[in-house]
Amino acid sequence: MVIIDIVKVFLPAVGAFILGVLATPLLTNFLYSHKMWKKKSGKIALDGEEAVIFNGLHKEKEVNTPRMGGVIVWFSSATIIIGIWIISKILPGDITIKLDFLSRSQTWLPLATLLLGAWVGLIDDYLEIKGSKKEDYKNGGLSLKKRLIIVAVIALACAWWFYVKLDVTGIGLPFKLFGGELYLGPFFIILFLFTALFIYAGGVIDGLDGLAGGVFTTMFAAYGGIAFYQQQIDLAAFCAALAGGLLAFLWFNIPPARFYMSETGTMGLTITLTVVAFMTDRLGDGYGFLVLPIIALPLVITVFSNLIQIFSKKFRGKKVFLVAPLHHHFEAIGWPAYKVTMRYWVFSLVCAIAGITLALIG
Repeated sequence: MVIIDIVKVFLPAVGAFILGVLATPLLTNFLYSHKMWKKKSGKIALDGEEAVIFNGLHKEKEVNTPRMGGVIVWFSSATIIIGIWIISKILPGDITIKLDFLSRSQTWLPLATLLLGAWVGLIDDYLEIKGSKKEDYKNGGLSLKKRLIIVAVIALACAWWFYVKLDVTGIGLPFKLFGGELYLGPFFIILFLFTALFIYAGGVIDGLDGLAGGVFTTMFAAYGGIAFYQQQIDLAAFCAALAGGLLAFLWFNIPPARFYMSETGTMGLTITLTVVAFMTDRLGDGYGFLVLPIIALPLVITVFSNLIQIFSKKFRGKKVFLVAPLHHHFEAIGWPAYKVTMRYWVFSLVCAIAGITLALIG
């Protein structure tokens, strides 16, 4: 049984990677032939002013490189997930049925959030590309407020499912403190909502070639390991499929990037990461939520660096960082982009190892 479980987890990862690599030339041809990139480089900062330093660093990088690269991630992983399920129905047998990991109890919800977030992000990417203006830094796309509202609605639906359908009313605690659970009652929904919005805000880590792909791969691989330890094999296979799709994306996103992940990748991935963290909590008799700030520490740092910058400019009248989020600050002080990316990969791996260790020893 252990062998079939291992195959069940690793097969989707390999399959998603191979499919993603094979599908990329088709996607690349479409994106380049239709010029699916911003028509003007640069952006407006969160305070509404022009991001001068950022625009100076990236004035030549954002044009002529397509967005929507995140399609590779969710297309390859979802196709493998659904494809294995279809095979198990068409050719039912001991092996095909055991390899199927599309289940109502573990993978329906994260797959739904992945695809829903990806499609909303795809719409945003398309609107941004078509609505970009050549005369200024303002672009089309859904406003930040609208995107946060959409993420909040999806998160509330997921929180309701956990609270009402799955009877999750708290979070796990290590070392059996308070009986191993902190009871939250209805406040669980608020915690889930806040977590989803916070992790989504960390999606702006998609700012350098290869950065987001490497960090997200590590995070989902970590939760795949935790789910496997908890015997949530279907969820572990789901995380592995996502990791395989992310590696396929990363294969073409290392410098110089063939395309950017953009919103169609980050929105679906961040919401799904939140769902997976809670799936490995009370449902797995663990505390996947408490280790989320450790495993996802690169995202946490990204969000806090933005918040610190905003509040410092508002109340102190000056910046803490040359440019936020933090990975762009490192660029601004002279680190080559590839060095920032690779050091984030190393840091993300260390965080993942620490998070897995804490999740297993409690």
